[in-house]
Amino acid sequence: MKYEIFGDNLPAVTIYLNAGEAIYTQSGGLTWMSSEMSMETNTKGGLLKGLARMVSGESLFLATYTAQAPDQFITCASTFPGHIIALDVTGKNYIAQKSAFLCAEPDVEVSATLPEGVKLTARLFGGEGIIMQGIKGRGYVFLEIDGSVRELDLAVGEKIIVNTGNVACYESSVKFSVETVKGLKNIVFGGEGLFLTTLEGPGKVWLQTMTMPSFARRIIPFLPEKKDK
Repeated sequence: MKYEIFGDNLPAVTIYLNAGEAIYTQSGGLTWMSSEMSMETNTKGGLLKGLARMVSGESLFLATYTAQAPDQFITCASTFPGHIIALDVTGKNYIAQKSAFLCAEPDVEVSATLPEGVKLTARLFGGEGIIMQGIKGRGYVFLEIDGSVRELDLAVGEKIIVNTGNVACYESSVKFSVETVKGLKNIVFGGEGLFLTTLEGPGKVWLQTMTMPSFARRIIPFLPEKKDK
């Protein structure tokens, strides 16, 4: 399998498949494809797994596209301005933000997960909710990142502090913890809310410069108001 990510900050990925190769997307994930591709819609793992995916921001049904001839292709586009990253999950597990999944090879499993060691109240008020996406298996997965992306490789014991909503993805070897912002003035006037996330190596992390909730809050004042007749 080969792929090409294109489109700058309105990205898409074209995946090139040989006969018998396949990828799956969430429902409605197709943008365009070549003529010799078959489509099968299913819950991939059964109803319970499908319902669990819905909790993590994905659709109940998934669509699997399989090449029926050599030299076929399929394109999936991001649903939000940002970037697409490709991760080979073979031998590694990842944790990604809710709704990050775009498409993947069939042996990649995406499921709802709770970050270990994070208090319920911290996840509720930390900016991205409680549920994240656990990713494991074999092959490539393609994820949507909001805004620009920065990849960091943390050494053993190395820590960074991040606004919770700006954590896009990290290797499962990275320790994820959410802590209360210290100081009343910082909480009230600092603009960062009650909690910040600490990421501790070893492992890679992917950080995003934008979040959909903050983007929505900024454009809401400019939306036209509905007037009563």
